[in-house]
Amino acid sequence: MAAAPLRVLACGDVEGRLEAIFGRVRAIQAKSGRFDMLLCVGNFFGSASEAEWAEYRSGAKKAPIPTYVLGANNQDTLSYFPDVSGCELAENITYLGRRGVYSGCSGLQIAYLSGTEAQQQPAPAHSFSTKDVAELKTSLLSTPNFRGVDILLTSPWPREVGTFANSTGEIDTKKCGSKLVSDLAASLKPRYHFAALEKAYYERLPYRNHVVLQETPQHVTRFIALADVGNTSKKKYLYAFSIVPMSSMDPAELVKQPQDVTENPYRKLRKETPKSKAPLSAEEEPACQFFFDLNKHQGKKRPSEGKERGDSQPKQAKKPPQPTGPCWFCLASPEVEKHLVVSIGTHCYLALAKGGLSPDHVLILPIGHYQSVVDLSSEVLEEVTKYKAALKEFFRSKGKRYVLFERNYRSQHLQLQVIPVPLDLCTSEDIKEAFIAQAQEQQIELLEIPEHSDIAQVAQPGVPYFYVELDTGEKLFHRIRGRFPL
Repeated sequence: MAAAPLRVLACGDVEGRLEAIFGRVRAIQAKSGRFDMLLCVGNFFGSASEAEWAEYRSGAKKAPIPTYVLGANNQDTLSYFPDVSGCELAENITYLGRRGVYSGCSGLQIAYLSGTEAQQQPAPAHSFSTKDVAELKTSLLSTPNFRGVDILLTSPWPREVGTFANSTGEIDTKKCGSKLVSDLAASLKPRYHFAALEKAYYERLPYRNHVVLQETPQHVTRFIALADVGNTSKKKYLYAFSIVPMSSMDPAELVKQPQDVTENPYRKLRKETPKSKAPLSAEEEPACQFFFDLNKHQGKKRPSEGKERGDSQPKQAKKPPQPTGPCWFCLASPEVEKHLVVSIGTHCYLALAKGGLSPDHVLILPIGHYQSVVDLSSEVLEEVTKYKAALKEFFRSKGKRYVLFERNYRSQHLQLQVIPVPLDLCTSEDIKEAFIAQAQEQQIELLEIPEHSDIAQVAQPGVPYFYVELDTGEKLFHRIRGRFPL
């Protein structure tokens, strides 16, 4: 029998307005039934808390449901939290502590981090440091079969949470929030992450916790920032939801991906702190090569057919197919505008783009008639690779990096578009983010594929696709199943 869901309320900055928040909770329960707990992020106490708090501390008044709060975010409210490891502040009101994990009898796992990111060392009592975050991560990541936590509570927003996401309004997430919280969220993979302090309500689109085609599918994360209690702008400060603990869920149900899921906003952060991998020993080395097969379920692998059969014979070079009509790009064709040709190799040539996006926008094209990269013979592919290396070196000498893309859709002849962009204007990560953001606007799923993978490993001949490659070797791929904006 499936576990019954827990009914949870999450709240933004209370700032000492205890009557306001608990009155609201009572009204909700009177209308919608009992909730199991109230989780408070941000400033629970304010500068004028003492009068209201005295009645709860003395027992004259009682919180209507079990309430769990984070610690101080400033020096003024430190005195309300007598024990850094957590304690009961009043009946039904519990201070969780500086950092840690709360596990209920239901199996619900709540990770928490009190305070704001320290701007100096040693960290003040109301702040957290790199060490605090590292110790919290280690305590969880070292547990066997760790998949993530159900809920993460922090007071600050995570830095960059708005990347690939719906608008955050006036909050600039590239400047606001904590990088340490971003790192924590990326590692702990919470199903829900609540934060406050910015006096704003923001519910982000859910984001993935795995890299498509490279990692096993995992659950998504929903980030929700809550406003301050009783704010005059009537921004949302209380959020109600039901949750079945991860430990009680069917794994297939847990990893279901909603339609509006986005890329992980902390992907750049994860790349900046790569995990060190031990080299494989001779016994551990994989016995066969694996190819991604998009005709089957995504992420499944199939062994390369040649290896399965024990085929050791080299492939015979294929002759390119002949065009069915006039082709504008076959070099032997009278249709080719030869004044645009820059360089001619054995199997490929380089030409300026007609109506290019920039003056030095060029195309790499096969001399013979091939429809896409997937159709190329090995010797043509080898020369394409040489052209890419030469262009990278040339553009880097001019203070630029190239972006290469192929649109194998309604086209007869392969055209690899190569467009240089100034190195000082954007990083490779900026370029990737721009492509992914534009793809999401068009409701197109643009997936990052392993840098060591060949495009032929993810696309079959004759299958339409769109493909981007940066001069760092990073690649993005979309298999076109219907329309595609030209």
